[in-house]
Amino acid sequence: MSILMRAPQECGSWFWDLDEVAAPGLNSALVTAARMSEVLVRLELLTPAELKYGWYVLDAGTTGITSSLELATSLGDPSLPERLLGSRPVAFPDAEIDDVRVVGAGKWIDEAGKLHQEQRLIDLSVSPAPTGLSAELSVHHDIWGWYDFSGRPHPEVYRHNAPRLAAALKELSGLLGVPPELGEPTYFGSATAEGLAVPDAYEDGLGPDLTGRL
Repeated sequence: MSILMRAPQECGSWFWDLDEVAAPGLNSALVTAARMSEVLVRLELLTPAELKYGWYVLDAGTTGITSSLELATSLGDPSLPERLLGSRPVAFPDAEIDDVRVVGAGKWIDEAGKLHQEQRLIDLSVSPAPTGLSAELSVHHDIWGWYDFSGRPHPEVYRHNAPRLAAALKELSGLLGVPPELGEPTYFGSATAEGLAVPDAYEDGLGPDLTGRL
């Protein structure tokens, strides 16, 4: 059972516009996801187990249908694009795949230095849109920030986990060849180039209490 609270919105997100460095399309998107996942697997932040993806019809919009596929093979399997397309909803024979989300578990470290596994510790998605390939990474937990969701500082948790996120962002940007654009701030946090911004402390040394919206 999870011992982490998960925010309904991102605490931080990072977006890579890959239009100038990678071709659009599903094959390219899955290759990109595989390369990014290799970094996240090595850092124990995400072990891919499933793909989730929506469907849209050009000039008509979303179908409202989401498909999922358990990963029995690696993301780099050349047969994977055909398997995803093979799940096209029969009611929409012209439908194309929208964003592909890579779902799996990652490991975080508590204040005592103990490892824990958490589903969807890191969210990773790639877009095969014909207008240009892109990728996005987001986090929804307080372990990456100086304060927990109640506003209490948790420096040991921060020191154990924030550098791992910073290392992932740096390595992913080097791998992709472009720096990320920072996602829009939310009630639960805002992104920086290296992780999450630290909110200003109140006079009592505490940060903002965000638990009311969890």
